[in-house]
Amino acid sequence: MKEKHMNTTIKGIAAPLPLANVDTDVIMPKRFLITITREGLADGTFADLRFDNTGQKRPEFILNKAPWKQANILVVGDNFGCGSSREHAVWGMRQLGINACIGTGFAGIFYDNARKNGLALPIVSSESRDTLLEYSKNKSGEEISIDIVSQTIKAGEILIPFEMDTSTQTSLIRGRDDTLDTLEYTNAIHNFETQLDDRMRVNVIK
Repeated sequence: MKEKHMNTTIKGIAAPLPLANVDTDVIMPKRFLITITREGLADGTFADLRFDNTGQKRPEFILNKAPWKQANILVVGDNFGCGSSREHAVWGMRQLGINACIGTGFAGIFYDNARKNGLALPIVSSESRDTLLEYSKNKSGEEISIDIVSQTIKAGEILIPFEMDTSTQTSLIRGRDDTLDTLEYTNAIHNFETQLDDRMRVNVIK
């Protein structure tokens, strides 16, 4: 099987979203969970923040403003992704074009869902996050760069280290998820099942 590799550097405009405790219902309201496929979830992502009750865009929301409407990176508040385990939140963010969220920490299940779907979640100190929030407020739309291999974020002349566990880093670099990782062991699984079947037949004969 040919292995797919991700671009190990994520570059783009970062949008500041400093709200703390943004839960998965804010990221993907439950009314958008009725679909049986992953299609169309971009419209539901941050829906109540992006749109008013008539469906019109809220001009004050950061992702509705230039240059941040082109953002593919978010700098977020503490405990982003808390709440339910819905994977739709990550699916929707990826469909909206978000490739990374930079924060001080993320809810555990959200973090795992992000890893499975190629959403990078660099973890930085509070001071570094606040520095990036200020940098991302720049209306000139200057890009930042996230290097997954060296675990550094470059914003202008600023260079910030970030934390990421080895398994998540490897998954992002290799562009893989749990299913693809399991398929690497197809032959071993087949051999185990064959041996198990042989043992069961022997026991039945006895």
